[in-house]
Amino acid sequence: MPTAEHIILRELLARDPHWVSGSKLAARLGVSRVAVWQHMEKLRAAGFIFDAQRARGYRIAARPATLHAPLLEAQLKVRPRGFSLLVLDEVDSTNDEAARQLAAGRTVPFAVLARRQTRGRGRFGRVWHSASAANLYASFAFRPRVEPGRMQTFTLWMGVNICELLANFAGVAPGIKWPNDILFGGRKAGGLLTEARVDADEIRDLVFGLGLNVNHPAGSWPADLARRAVALAELTGAPLDLNRLAVALIGRVLLAYQAFVDGEHRSNFADLWNRFDVLRGQLVTLLEGGRRHSGIVSGLDDEGALILRDPLGRMQRFRAGEVTLEKTG
Repeated sequence: MPTAEHIILRELLARDPHWVSGSKLAARLGVSRVAVWQHMEKLRAAGFIFDAQRARGYRIAARPATLHAPLLEAQLKVRPRGFSLLVLDEVDSTNDEAARQLAAGRTVPFAVLARRQTRGRGRFGRVWHSASAANLYASFAFRPRVEPGRMQTFTLWMGVNICELLANFAGVAPGIKWPNDILFGGRKAGGLLTEARVDADEIRDLVFGLGLNVNHPAGSWPADLARRAVALAELTGAPLDLNRLAVALIGRVLLAYQAFVDGEHRSNFADLWNRFDVLRGQLVTLLEGGRRHSGIVSGLDDEGALILRDPLGRMQRFRAGEVTLEKTG
């Protein structure tokens, strides 16, 4: 059920940048104008700035720099039946929280967003730096009930959708490094992590997680990340509206998931991958378990495996591994 703050924001956003009278807001909520003012004060405490004029009412002058649940709810347009959104101030890992919510029987689909993570992680259990509320940490939970074999290209499909969203939203040029890194000029801005539980030969629970550096100050990375990490704001030259980006991201992920489950992704997956792939034609080393393989990347096969042409001209396919670009020249 929408809160009073949610309703107020929806009314103000619908009229933005025009004014909305206090009387209209009071009538919409069924409360006094004093009560409206009290709700506005709560929104101000959360980071909103409002213009207010007698006989004209209110309008939004500035929005919070960090995630704000009622603002996300008020702006969200893609909402499958039963979808819910959980926004936390701090959590160990949004993927872990999504798994706990699934185990507790929460209706799917739902999304978990957090302003900070204390134990954010990526592939192979690696730590994902998650201390800044200026970034996005999000996980999405589904129960697809599909054969595990169908999910081979799921993370890849979601990755190219996120790349296209970022290109359109921020006017930047992202690339995807197989299988789950979002890069800009070789520096990492995002990572994807898909985790699933298989039950009786079908995917029962599916959690798709994303960490995305958005407005992280350029000079405040830990020493081990300073040369390897980048945030979108560094590329655009100005902070992005974190809540607007989160809303766009939620909508795109939900649509991309449904297209995948319905099989509609097959018609344009290859084109999107070729558009954003940063490895094609590059000399790489792939670490698979304890074995190292070198070769030129030739693209993907139909099941999402990376194809390498080795020094002898043989084509080899890899479903998993850690890829490093080799310097040439």
